Amino acid sequence: MSYTLTLRTFEETSDTARREVEKRFRSALDSALGSASLVAPTYRAYLQIVGVYGESPDLEALSSSEREVFDQWQAAEAAAMTAAFGPHRYMDEARFEIGV
Repeated sequence: MSYTLTLRTFEETSDTARREVEKRFRSALDSALGSASLVAPTYRAYLQIVGVYGESPDLEALSSSEREVFDQWQAAEAAAMTAAFGPHRYMDEARFEIGV
């Protein structure tokens, strides 16, 4: 399965810089989840969990498999954000839109 990735930012960014940031994010996300083929199904499962339990669910309310997916996605996304922007960036500067 494939997925699309688009950087959304309020700042003007060159196409080259945008592609480089997207490339770093994608590479780190793929690596953190094991392969690019696991991104879409993991993200879909994460969205389903968030849809049912909210953005900050009580982890005790989740089944063990839901908790594993939730934790795995959050860790992968954090690693990808760090790879894309570095460890000291402001979180509201930019967002990635993932299409599955």
